[in-house]
Amino acid sequence: MNSSRTVGLADVAREAGVSLATASRALNSAYGVAAATRERVTEVARRLEYVASPEASRLATGATRSVALVVPHLDRWYFGEMVGGLEEVLREAGHDVLLYHVGDPEGRHAFFERLPARRKVDAVVVVAVPVTDHERRRLELMGVTIVAAGGQDATYPYVSIDDAAAVRQATDHLLRLGHRRIAMITAVDPDRADQPVHRGRTRGFYAAMAHAGVPVDEELVVTTDWGGVPAAEAMEKLLSVRELPTAVLAHSDEMALGAMRTVRRAGLRVPEDISVIGIDDHPLAELVDLTTVRQPVRDQGLQAARLLLALLRGEDPDPAQRLPTRVVVRRTTAPARDAQPGPARPAPEVPAH
Repeated sequence: MNSSRTVGLADVAREAGVSLATASRALNSAYGVAAATRERVTEVARRLEYVASPEASRLATGATRSVALVVPHLDRWYFGEMVGGLEEVLREAGHDVLLYHVGDPEGRHAFFERLPARRKVDAVVVVAVPVTDHERRRLELMGVTIVAAGGQDATYPYVSIDDAAAVRQATDHLLRLGHRRIAMITAVDPDRADQPVHRGRTRGFYAAMAHAGVPVDEELVVTTDWGGVPAAEAMEKLLSVRELPTAVLAHSDEMALGAMRTVRRAGLRVPEDISVIGIDDHPLAELVDLTTVRQPVRDQGLQAARLLLALLRGEDPDPAQRLPTRVVVRRTTAPARDAQPGPARPAPEVPAH
């Protein structure tokens, strides 16, 4: 075949002596094509080195075999891991992945208003994006399957961890070590000022402290942006209070690393003076011996993709799937000085607001 020209579906149909629609159905194993015809079309396609396009597939099945991933951040480990898991399963199933970055307010507004994926994909996966009611309605206008990967405040099928439970595990670990003056560095997305203050991870902290009968000193709760540098600055505020905390819980490992930098620059020791614990089990956590709560990020992506494929096949899988988390004890937490470690009762379930 002359390689100077791309072979199209029309070339295959003409060579095989069938219509364009029949050629498309045959190559997509669709119903209603005789075995001999399918074999002839397939042989011609192989000989001409034809590569099917999503548009050609759609002629036969009404499907594009493409999935849109809506991602708020491309430069953070968590989102890279999640997308990697999603892409692996979808690619193996023969689906193309279209990535839509909605990290800033302008890009987010443009995506949900213009819906660039409309009629170009079979499904949308929202990767840890808490959507507003308006944005959810815009997504649903597409008339395609929607799944959330990460975050559990979605009204459509999702795979996530229980954020409140993860922070309860971290808080209980510190309580068992005898800590009572526990500080928390909470994180919010600066582009989402409409989010409630006490979302999952924050609720988990307050619930665990209340269940243990330990009052929360609001002076020890600091809210900042996600990331190590903002957390380092938040830790400076915590070191300026009248009575220092004996432990700090950060909403992510990157934030915990920022807090540790500030503590050490102040001439204090981790964990002898202040214990530090994070959430996620970022790859850097093991390198710096950070105690953390491990969440299976890539597995959430893998499972969300499998959930999506099951829905596309018309199956009825569990629409709310949560993967377990666990404390990984390393060397940034230790018993509080002048305190007797004691058992902390597991905190009860935290109702969603």
